Amino acid sequence: MIRKILIANRGEIAVRIARACAEMGIRSVAVYSEADRHALHVKKADEAYSLGPDPLAGYLNAHRLVDLAVATGCDALHPGYGFLSENPELAAACDRRGIRFIGPDAEVIRRMGDKTEARRSMIAAGLPVTPGSEGNLADLEDALARAGEIGYPVMLKATSGGGGRGIRRCDSEADLRRNYDRVVSEATKAFGSAEVFLEKCIVNPRHIEVQVLADTHGNAIHLFERDCSIQRRNQKLIEIAPSPQLTEAQRQEIGALAVKAAKSVGYTNAGTVEFLLDAGNQFYFMEMNTRLQVEHTISEQITGIDIVREQIRIADGQPLSYAQGDVQRRGYAIQLRVNAEDPKNDFLPSFGRITRYYAPGGPGVRTDAAIYTGYEIPPYYDSMCAKLIVWALTWDEAVNRARRSLRDIGLQGIRTTIPYYLEILKTAEFRTGTFDTSFVATHPELANYSSKRRPHDVAAALAAAIAAHAGL
Repeated sequence: MIRKILIANRGEIAVRIARACAEMGIRSVAVYSEADRHALHVKKADEAYSLGPDPLAGYLNAHRLVDLAVATGCDALHPGYGFLSENPELAAACDRRGIRFIGPDAEVIRRMGDKTEARRSMIAAGLPVTPGSEGNLADLEDALARAGEIGYPVMLKATSGGGGRGIRRCDSEADLRRNYDRVVSEATKAFGSAEVFLEKCIVNPRHIEVQVLADTHGNAIHLFERDCSIQRRNQKLIEIAPSPQLTEAQRQEIGALAVKAAKSVGYTNAGTVEFLLDAGNQFYFMEMNTRLQVEHTISEQITGIDIVREQIRIADGQPLSYAQGDVQRRGYAIQLRVNAEDPKNDFLPSFGRITRYYAPGGPGVRTDAAIYTGYEIPPYYDSMCAKLIVWALTWDEAVNRARRSLRDIGLQGIRTTIPYYLEILKTAEFRTGTFDTSFVATHPELANYSSKRRPHDVAAALAAAIAAHAGL
């Protein structure tokens, strides 16, 4: 059985994995760069080892991470999300060294990470996909020819892309000419591949994804869907489970499609199948993420299933703890990504020292974070510093709880997206659950919120100033 896991990641997801290990009686090993020496995941793991002074190189060196897993006596490695989590070489390196990779095998990661290959796999499985180039584009002239066949608008995407990077909407030939070299450059820098492809742009769709779990015994289930339509420049901000916009029939349809997709490629472990839902209520396969998602938390809240625990059990060769009939959903959950950004200044990153932090509480409130009072947020990584997750029996109660919890958070010293989210939660579209991916772009006024501080924020700031002056 798995007795020791190296967590090949950092931040809140590394803390999340360490907590799951502790509950399962498994020892956890953290890794950290010099910039992360005082990070919370280093404190939470049973052991921690330095990756050196470079803030990124260690986290991105698959062979070094696997060598460290072997040297520290680990049985398995959990990649978290981001960094090397969807890099087939990390999974392959684990396999070569006898370390269990907590995720799908290298070949599945490669196939589903290549967006054109993933499209072909889903077409073969009978899933609906958006019209597009059925292979990588040769050059700009090829792109122009394909776009002429598909019809504008089109989405120009990096074949190996993800996380909202390497993607541009092109509404005309001029847009495509202007963006082609940019996307190729982004793809090369971010993913090490210059390959790009085209898809028909589904205008103002809803972004719906399904959490799946599959074991090595041929069992696969879904944990219902998540609505990720509140996003900015293809980066998710607020996620909801289940979607308040789907009918029960649609929910059953998309869940069945996701399980079919997973089984068709021999998928194992946790994954997410992402779809677009157009105005005519047609689902289109978009991509499959072969890893744990940032927003896995809300699927856990509505089903009561610990997804990280299931990941570890699957990697250990055990069957799923649940059959599809055992999976019941209850209520609604909302996750709000608290980013260290200034919405009033075009979401400029706001890294720095947190002078005061305390998490909200109360029924149905969960905070996944790796920050604490005095923590210095380094400028080298993603701007997300915490995830606020709320659950309630009804949609209205969940929205009200989210608003209350956002007001309860004490987070001083940096700018965050908290006040921006409070404005979003006030809107009629959000309260009625009638929004799509155009929501943020069509509501620029929401970033013009009042900067007036709350009374307890002022008190906290004064207390911090007094303590600093007194040398406390």
